Amino acid sequence: MEQIISPIISPGELVILNKTRKLVMVDARTGVNAQEEYLQKHLKGALFVNLDTDLADIKSSFSDGGRHPLPDPVNFSDVLTKLGITPSSHVIIYDTKNAANAAARFWWMLKSIGHEKVQVIDGGFDAAIHAGFPISSEKEEVSIGEPYGDIAWRLPLSNMQEIENVSKNKDFLIIDVREKKRYDGDTEPIDLVAGHIPGAINIPYTNNLDNYGFFLSPEKLKKIYEPEIEGRKSGNLIVHCGSGVTACHTILAMDYAGMQIPKLYVGSWSEWSRNDKPVETSKSL
Repeated sequence: MEQIISPIISPGELVILNKTRKLVMVDARTGVNAQEEYLQKHLKGALFVNLDTDLADIKSSFSDGGRHPLPDPVNFSDVLTKLGITPSSHVIIYDTKNAANAAARFWWMLKSIGHEKVQVIDGGFDAAIHAGFPISSEKEEVSIGEPYGDIAWRLPLSNMQEIENVSKNKDFLIIDVREKKRYDGDTEPIDLVAGHIPGAINIPYTNNLDNYGFFLSPEKLKKIYEPEIEGRKSGNLIVHCGSGVTACHTILAMDYAGMQIPKLYVGSWSEWSRNDKPVETSKSL
């Protein structure tokens, strides 16, 4: 039986592994000019994946599933096939935001369909370059094998109805990973309403990282989350963010720490805040 690999790979480990293993590298950077920036400079061999079109199925209104709803598994399987990813592929993912954006989301999606060999680069794009991983501005060729096959989301998911039912239930814990000033309702630069889901606690995803943008050790991560969990069942833990993307960074951190994977509320604040649901702010507490 093959050894279970860590969800995080250090840049130094990657440089060594790249010399001996066939890897599928994926660049998951985001932003208005993400693909153009990828074409200008990316890790050699890396293929580009688009958060909005490959890793989400955005509806006409964000009130329906939030800003980045999950795509249909059939469509995601097609994306994997086009990237040359098969069930046996060793996939390495990075972005330009310390895995806080689409790298963690892509990791969660692969993990959720049962893909075993998938890792995120600790420190992201810049850290890999600093460690000596080669870069390129050339068009990368895709080595397409057999179709990925039928898949389904296997990791636990939550939804707006469950959140409404359990938000004040002390047996459940809802973790909001957005920055504190958004959670407090002092500012809201993206969504229409400021504040947070009643009963949710705030542990910003940035708490998962050290001052250099690398993940804290598993031991330090446990010290952040275990006191808050207080023996609750994993099925009673729910993580969310603004659009179901950066929440995956915290889920990645918890998995790295050897903890059970909690539920992801994909719709997150972008869905909740557009459906006339209760809202709390620091002023209302």
